[in-house]
Amino acid sequence: MNIILFGPPGVGKGTQADNMVKNFNLHKISTGDLLRDEIKKNTDLSKKIKSIIDKGLLVSDETISDLIVKILSKKIYFNRLIFDGYPRNLNQAKSLDLLIKKYNQKISCVLNLNIDKESIIKRILGRLVCAKCGLTFNKYFDPPQKEKYDCNLKYLKTRSDDNKNTIKNRLKIYTNKTLPILDYYADQRILYKIDGTRKINQVYREICDIIGSLGSRLCKL
Repeated sequence: MNIILFGPPGVGKGTQADNMVKNFNLHKISTGDLLRDEIKKNTDLSKKIKSIIDKGLLVSDETISDLIVKILSKKIYFNRLIFDGYPRNLNQAKSLDLLIKKYNQKISCVLNLNIDKESIIKRILGRLVCAKCGLTFNKYFDPPQKEKYDCNLKYLKTRSDDNKNTIKNRLKIYTNKTLPILDYYADQRILYKIDGTRKINQVYREICDIIGSLGSRLCKL
């Protein structure tokens, strides 16, 4: 089963993907993580990617496709993928369909997490990442708890692309380029809409209900 988690920046796609990875045998593919890993290599390409991301723009479809192919070509990921934040435009969606078919796989469902603009901005501005272990928190909705985590406050940082100007650019791009993908997947009858404003466990329960309705018993509530 391959799943696409869809929705605007800050809606919680990564959190829900992590929940599913923990509870059943799937692998999360986040283009954001792939790009950040590439940036760490400190190459000419990585510097170019960093500049684009910091401006709130999208990296070229060709670059993203090359990264996706590296994943699809590995047997360990065969029909066990969660695409977090990809595809981001109609061309990427069509390209992914071709790549999926090339490797004899399919997209089982597209889960669209909905949320209002004000909540998105608040969530993103409140996002904190532990520079030591990589865990993500939110000072408004999911603050780090000392009894659960060893993260020291001095290691909690905001990402360079989590600022108002960048957020506005990302939301504009999402509205203009990404939203048309909904119709594309709706026509394939694999699109499911989910209220992303609810608590994390409530959203996850609905995700499990949807996956269960497709004949899978992978979810653990």
